[in-house]
Amino acid sequence: MSNMLAQYVTSQAYNNAWANHRLLKACGQLTQAEFQATRVSFFPTIGYTLNHILTCDWFYLDALERELRGEAPHPDCYVFFEKDEPFADSAALHAAQRASDARLIAHCRSLCDADLARPVTILRDTPQIDTRQRLLAHLFQHQIHHRGQVHAMLAGTRIAPPQLDEFYCAGEADERAQDFLELGWTEDGVWAPR
Repeated sequence: MSNMLAQYVTSQAYNNAWANHRLLKACGQLTQAEFQATRVSFFPTIGYTLNHILTCDWFYLDALERELRGEAPHPDCYVFFEKDEPFADSAALHAAQRASDARLIAHCRSLCDADLARPVTILRDTPQIDTRQRLLAHLFQHQIHHRGQVHAMLAGTRIAPPQLDEFYCAGEADERAQDFLELGWTEDGVWAPR
């Protein structure tokens, strides 16, 4: 198989979207008060943490997409953080996260291995220049880091936190079948070599 690294990155994007979907589906069972209740974590609420995941996605996706299109870096990259919580309720946040996740999957599916070595620039106060591979790895790790915090906060509510590690193994396809149906995916569509 050629482009094995790009295929792996794409599987990470699918895993990311699946885990976000599963976690946000569980959070959708919370009342608005529970969603916004102060808890112990890096950010003070489940809603704030989930919004942070999304705004960081927007920040990095913008840089990745601009570079791939041959455009200059965003002149004001911090625009994506103008509001700490652009979505006050779980349903609207879930829809926005799903749209962002679809962008990330489409971006990763468009890549070949050579694209992963291309430099991407973000005009922070001190410009950040990293390869696409490093930025994508950072983005996936950032999501995992904060999803874990939401998972722990959710454990302190009446809603049981969902399993978020049943994505990669072929023998666990039944465990994710309902989510794949809800997301409009098939096992072959996710795992077939490109």
